[in-house]
Amino acid sequence: MRFNIILISVLLASCSSFSVPLLTPYKMDIRQGNYVTVEMRDKLKLGMSRVQVRYVMGTPLISDAFHGNRWDYVYRLEQDYKLVEQQRLTLYFEGDSLSRIEDSGLTTPAAPVVSEGK
Repeated sequence: MRFNIILISVLLASCSSFSVPLLTPYKMDIRQGNYVTVEMRDKLKLGMSRVQVRYVMGTPLISDAFHGNRWDYVYRLEQDYKLVEQQRLTLYFEGDSLSRIEDSGLTTPAAPVVSEGK
């Protein structure tokens, strides 16, 4: 009886050193921020009021007391603890109207693009 317990213990201990890729823990996709679609970007026009922009885009993620004329829409998607997608859209206002749009695009390494057309 004692021999069987020792044998089973040794077998179980030897099996624990194998790494089985099928038994990995589930890693959730982590989505943070305001997801901005292409349709939402296309609806933005220079000269729109803050109320119109908020209707199209929703409430901005970052509201800074020191930069009241700037709204930042930031989005990040992480899968398996790796950054897959990152967006950054910054809107600037002069008074109550939209004056400038800075759009980083849909992918992580994209450089900021400034669009200044109606």
